[in-house]
Amino acid sequence: MHRFTQPLALFLALLAGPLQLDAADSFESTRAAFLKLLDRPRVELASEVRPPAGTNGLRVTQFSFASETGVRVPGLLVKRPDKDDRRPVVIVLHGTGSNKEAQLPMLSDFAKRGFLAVAIDGRHHGARTKAGSASAEYHEAILNAWFGSKKLPFLYDTAWDVMRLVDYLGTRDDVDATRIGLIGFSKGGMEGYLAAAADPRIAVVVPCIGVQSFKWALENESWRSRVDTFKPAIEAAAKDEGEVVNAAFVRRFYDRVVPGIYGQFDGPAMLPLIAPRPLLVINGDADPRTPLPGLNECFAAARTAYRAADAEPKLQVILQPQTGHKVTIEARQAAVDWFVKWLRP
Repeated sequence: MHRFTQPLALFLALLAGPLQLDAADSFESTRAAFLKLLDRPRVELASEVRPPAGTNGLRVTQFSFASETGVRVPGLLVKRPDKDDRRPVVIVLHGTGSNKEAQLPMLSDFAKRGFLAVAIDGRHHGARTKAGSASAEYHEAILNAWFGSKKLPFLYDTAWDVMRLVDYLGTRDDVDATRIGLIGFSKGGMEGYLAAAADPRIAVVVPCIGVQSFKWALENESWRSRVDTFKPAIEAAAKDEGEVVNAAFVRRFYDRVVPGIYGQFDGPAMLPLIAPRPLLVINGDADPRTPLPGLNECFAAARTAYRAADAEPKLQVILQPQTGHKVTIEARQAAVDWFVKWLRP
């Protein structure tokens, strides 16, 4: 029987080779399509940096840069004053209705660990609104996308801003551009894994309570909790059409507002594009916005990609028990430890 082992292994390897090549081609095709969707004229960064202020033994700097024509992205950068050499970076992305200032406790935690920590305001949030807070302008922008504004304020525009943020970080003399990590929460978690799938310069990724399959949710009547995060926009769109908000209408809405999100750019398609970079996914097992069966589909697709890349130890999932749409203290600490492990501050 042993005489068949080597020929069988060779035969299986020959079979696996083309399949792996086909998968790699598919991944690159998906990435290229997503980049084409996001693409817009890459204007000069024209960065502006204010003098730093001292806070609790840390140095906090406000900055901004141009993301596209007529669009500037405001940000905060926090670091230890004794760390002026090139440092690894962790980008922190906020959720719906929040802002960069609300991330200061986490930014401070990362800075104390020796990281350079950064947060930006997502599109139509924080300093990028007239009111400076709340989500009314965000919902209005999403509704405008339904009416054909050609903007993509739900997830995609901020994913582009993150890629431009990476451009900006690469210009700084205190940044090690080979060690850039990203953590995002809810909306920020979705924007984070989309940006990382598109941009290999993001070396370590931790999407929190954001990974999901939009397709699974639509096919299994589990879309309502996610849609509630932009309820004013979709209800206004349905009213204008004289329709009700049901799964069929949600599909039409997604097709205009966030094209591809339940198809070519859904979680099971995008998560594998992060391989072989370290990826830690944090979700709650009872989170209605990220239904568990859909998460399992995402993780299965990612696991296949990481196994093919011989990088399985770089993929982990923390499924928080009996937890809804939040991140526990234990999971948050695990995320910090993940960045310490892979980015080595």
